[in-house]
Amino acid sequence: MPGKNVRPLLGKPLIVHSIEQAQASKLFEHIAVSSDDQAILDTARAAGVQHLVQRPPELATDSAAKLPAIRHCVETVEKDIGELFDVVADLQPTSPLRLPSDIVGAVALLDDGDVDNVITGSPAKCSPYFNLVEERPDGSVGLSKPTDPPIVRRQDAPRTFDMNGSIYVWRRATLMSDVGLFLEKTHLFEMPEERSADIDTELDFQFVEFLAERSAAH
Repeated sequence: MPGKNVRPLLGKPLIVHSIEQAQASKLFEHIAVSSDDQAILDTARAAGVQHLVQRPPELATDSAAKLPAIRHCVETVEKDIGELFDVVADLQPTSPLRLPSDIVGAVALLDDGDVDNVITGSPAKCSPYFNLVEERPDGSVGLSKPTDPPIVRRQDAPRTFDMNGSIYVWRRATLMSDVGLFLEKTHLFEMPEERSADIDTELDFQFVEFLAERSAAH
């Protein structure tokens, strides 16, 4: 969806919903937006963002990983302000249905325990122990995580979650360590399905628009 981050949702550009949620959480000393798209940066400036980071071309390709772009953003802002951050949070602009309280909860989970980083997700629709299958090289399928004895009731399976990509929170040292997303002390902050929608397609946008309009009506 070209231009989706500035496409209007309930009368404001999509990315502005995430900016306003960050502002409403009252957690952050600094809010930054990183992009190679000037329209996005201009929209962020109009929404009151202090730090506009021009993302380098090599970090803005379709195949570029997300973490290097976040590290570049953090290091750029740190250089501008002359200090290092303790905690960094990333809010995905295509997840506009989160609440400020979700951000507060995810950050609190990092602060309150022996945790390296926090991801967010909602209860999975399918369980790899019960009804999620994967294809084998010969074309047959089987459970992704079979057990012995087999699990015959979903209620007996370990809890699993669909990552929603809405919020990521790191201790700075963990983010900069370049060891990937999943660590020994990665924890998950649970969000309900109705706040976990992520916009990738036109259908996703229409679904999120429906949920947002319903929420606003209530």
